[in-house]
Amino acid sequence: MTKDKTKRPRAAASSPGQPPRLQVGALCWRRTAKGLRILLITSRDTGRWVIPKGWPMRNRTEAEAAAREAYEEAGLRGTVSSRSIGVYTYPKRLGPERWIPCVVRVYPLEAQEMLRVFPETGQRRTRWLAPEKAAQRVAEHELATIIREFDPEAQAEPA
Repeated sequence: MTKDKTKRPRAAASSPGQPPRLQVGALCWRRTAKGLRILLITSRDTGRWVIPKGWPMRNRTEAEAAAREAYEEAGLRGTVSSRSIGVYTYPKRLGPERWIPCVVRVYPLEAQEMLRVFPETGQRRTRWLAPEKAAQRVAEHELATIIREFDPEAQAEPA
């Protein structure tokens, strides 16, 4: 008699009632001769298309932390808005069958410089896309809506 060697799924790291953890993300954008472009990057684990995002940082505002993530993950520097343009939710994978619910507060960042060397150089792919194409590539419906509805003119902050 042989033993069944199939692995049983582990319990998820999250319970259904667990409140989501906050992350901050940067919706990086620029204008080109072809119009508005949005930067997407790939996640390191699954390779899906996302925006730069991460955990809030001590001694930084949420907007500053989002800008830092854009630098670390995509080598992008620019001007970040202090006003969020929306939130989206997703399950953050911690490992096989382990996840936590996250809500990402999104801050627009106008790209001014893209560095060749940055903390996560070579770990992700980057792509500048028209908003509709970018919205089609992301898995999160709420993020797709934020991208589709993004208007840089509406983000101008008073001087």
